[in-house]
Amino acid sequence: MTKPRFAVLGAGSIGCHLGGHLVAAGYEVTFIGRPAGMQVLRERGLTLSTSVRPPVRLTPNRLTLATGAEGAAGADYVLVTVKTSGTEAAAKDLAAHLAPGTVVVSFQNGLHNPATLRAALPGHTVLAGMVPYNVVQSEPGTVHQGMPGRLMTEPDDALSAAFRAARLAIETRTDMSEVQHAKLLLNLNNAVNALSGLPLRDQLGRRAYRRCLALCQREALAVYRAAGVVPARLGPTAPGVTPYVLGLPDAVFRRVAAGTLRIDAHARSSMWEDLQRGRPTEIDSLQGEIVTLAEAHALQAPANARLVTLVHEAERVPRAWPGPELYAELRATRNG
Repeated sequence: MTKPRFAVLGAGSIGCHLGGHLVAAGYEVTFIGRPAGMQVLRERGLTLSTSVRPPVRLTPNRLTLATGAEGAAGADYVLVTVKTSGTEAAAKDLAAHLAPGTVVVSFQNGLHNPATLRAALPGHTVLAGMVPYNVVQSEPGTVHQGMPGRLMTEPDDALSAAFRAARLAIETRTDMSEVQHAKLLLNLNNAVNALSGLPLRDQLGRRAYRRCLALCQREALAVYRAAGVVPARLGPTAPGVTPYVLGLPDAVFRRVAAGTLRIDAHARSSMWEDLQRGRPTEIDSLQGEIVTLAEAHALQAPANARLVTLVHEAERVPRAWPGPELYAELRATRNG
């Protein structure tokens, strides 16, 4: 049986992680990304690292690189990993180059990317996907997976088989909307982590930062209830209970939520990486999504709204916030 061909549109940290594992398993993959990023891969190759397995090194001659959507021509699957702000433009670019029958898979943060892709690509199957773990670029040409987890997608047997062959754990789901709403609850920590300046494990180990996340999640859950959304349960703790657990004293939290802290010591959020590299963040698709949904239901989400402002300020002038100070800032906004 012929192996499917892949293209990765948005070959940053997540895109290189997914595409790199497929290349290592013998699949044909075209990486499509910014010229500067593709030049790094052209010179250095790609290294895939994790805390639990030896690194996988792909030499430059094993990588097929492109800087435009024409690189997706002939692919059986296109994995879209661009930021939400780039989805509409990416879809329009893809439309001119996709072969009939090409399946497009969105592995992006946010709630609306699959719908945006479907609207722009009416002749193609578009699958929603979700990456549950953290991947960052630890150095040029190296992407590091900082925690374990299973990818999730809508059902597609050939896609699942390819990912499993590439040692990418994957689970098929028929409730991807609920999964994406649950992932958004988790992704509300991206902003807290980015503003903390700390590795994820250190940040989540400190009660003041967890209480910031709990404020955001409580607002989000109230908005979900108003919208009739029931987020999927993705871990051992139900979404509605998570804010309570986050607020527990540190010693108790370490016992109750030991699995949450089973994170690589150097893992950080993608938003932290964006701030460090001077790139726009996805804050408007995370906390901003909660604020927008709240407004649609005549509610407020002041902690989330304040974090949107603080992250945009940090995009211009980076700043690390101590946990108690950030928590006081968010509390003051809620009480104002």
